Amino acid sequence: MVDVMTKEQRRNNMKAIKSVSKLEDVVSRKLWKKGFRFRRNAKNLFGKPDISIKKYKVVIFIDSCFWHQCPIHGNLPKTNSSFWKKKLERNVERDKEVNSYYKDKGWKINRVWEHEIKDDLGKVVEELVSFITSAKVK
Repeated sequence: MVDVMTKEQRRNNMKAIKSVSKLEDVVSRKLWKKGFRFRRNAKNLFGKPDISIKKYKVVIFIDSCFWHQCPIHGNLPKTNSSFWKKKLERNVERDKEVNSYYKDKGWKINRVWEHEIKDDLGKVVEELVSFITSAKVK
């Protein structure tokens, strides 16, 4: 299928798309209300973690089931499947690189799937509170 926009129009369109998801908003608001102070999508940290607390060496990623290929809900589009397969496999590979980077540096890393938040937000928030609190103690 041919793109109906010029390269410049497409570029401007893509630049306008925000990188913060609604799920990130919901989770970060809950954590903020619990008294945690953090940075969102810190550009100076590798992989731009969704939530980061440098003081405690904590990074949290909220992974979309589609983009990060959740083993339960991840699927491949039927059209242009070779493109999507390559793209989504690279995302998974990048996640592994980011995980090993932070583990090698002694950071605590937590990844939360989109479906976990949708299924039970309260449980996810409490698990993140425990995760951050345990990182504070060490």
